[in-house]
Amino acid sequence: MLDMLHIILENIVDAAILLFEFIGVGIIIFSGLRGFLLCLKRSPETKLALTKGLAMGLEFKLGSEILRTVVVRDWKEIGIVAGIIILRAALTFLIHWEIKEEEKQ
Repeated sequence: MLDMLHIILENIVDAAILLFEFIGVGIIIFSGLRGFLLCLKRSPETKLALTKGLAMGLEFKLGSEILRTVVVRDWKEIGIVAGIIILRAALTFLIHWEIKEEEKQ
């Protein structure tokens, strides 16, 4: 019974990870295309719109990495996932800092 619940949990987490990854990539692609179009129009909102979209996409990608910690099995995998989480969190922090700086101007 416990093994069956563990398998169900792994399947749900794997599906959620794929969903969050897909949403994150979709948001990043959409934001990149929108930023490109705003750049062509020479809009002053280009940088702010692009950074907000990237931040949102990275939040979903970070969520998928946090979910991935539920199904890791050994310390090597935990180290890899922790490194990815730290890098993505740092990128998210820098992008949010950039957004605040851009909104000040």
